[in-house]
Amino acid sequence: MTSGRPDGSPSLTAETAGGSPSLRRGRWLRPARQPEVLRSRPGHTGAPWPLAVPAVVAILFLVLPLVGLLIRAPWKELPTLLSDPTVREALRLSLVTATLATGVSLVIGVPLAWVLARVRFPGRSLLRALVILPLVLPPVVGGVALFLALGRRGLVGQYLDRWFGLTIPFTPFAVVLAETFVAMPFLIVTVEGALRAADIRYEEASATLGASRWTTFRRVTLPMIGPSVLAGSVLCWARALGEFGATITFAGNFPGRTQTMPIAVYIALENDPDAAIALSLVLLVVSVVILVSLRDRVLRAGTGS
Repeated sequence: MTSGRPDGSPSLTAETAGGSPSLRRGRWLRPARQPEVLRSRPGHTGAPWPLAVPAVVAILFLVLPLVGLLIRAPWKELPTLLSDPTVREALRLSLVTATLATGVSLVIGVPLAWVLARVRFPGRSLLRALVILPLVLPPVVGGVALFLALGRRGLVGQYLDRWFGLTIPFTPFAVVLAETFVAMPFLIVTVEGALRAADIRYEEASATLGASRWTTFRRVTLPMIGPSVLAGSVLCWARALGEFGATITFAGNFPGRTQTMPIAVYIALENDPDAAIALSLVLLVVSVVILVSLRDRVLRAGTGS
């Protein structure tokens, strides 16, 4: 509907403005200013040289040793070296124990990360420092600490041996414990950071609707931090797969029983360098395949696709 102006010309109304694009662009009714899209110009797409040069140096530093490993690998003798039953058993043990250590870390590490992020109690800062201490602690020291705690004469191990006849050191179970001890802090740090960054209003809304804390954790909190849990699991698994110091100290080096791939590489390096290179190459390939596949899953989970 239109209404007349004093000079007899029609005036604009919402109907006429909405129905005619030309009138919307008229001088009486101007469209709302649209936000400008920031577009990168061709001359500003590269990184500044103070950042590019150190980045290139870092790439060379990290990639060059891997290139040297690929060049020096005894490709012709690789099938023969890998057909050794000891090598296959060491690879199998490494994959199984790293997976079990990651599973244990998920079961007890995610709840601990939630406690550190959500619960306030005296000594929380000290507890957080103790939890992440294995990140900076030499692995051999971690193995000695496990031995003093769970060995046959350890603080807890003596009672396990006396009451149940259970001896943990120098067993496959000791391998899992050693890998869990050094790898679980990576998962805890990742998940705790995600919990601190998550929007707590969703959890409060769930509690307002009558959901219990356990239901809120399962149905609201865990889906929110799912990509971070998966990323932390990847880091945890990779660290467990490459564990050496705590494993050889607490579990020993028994082929077919406690000898993992990192230990096998170390032993082979003293006697047969070509075998050590072949074993390192196998461990490298397995790690890259697993990490790349899990990384793609993390990205898909983070984008919701």
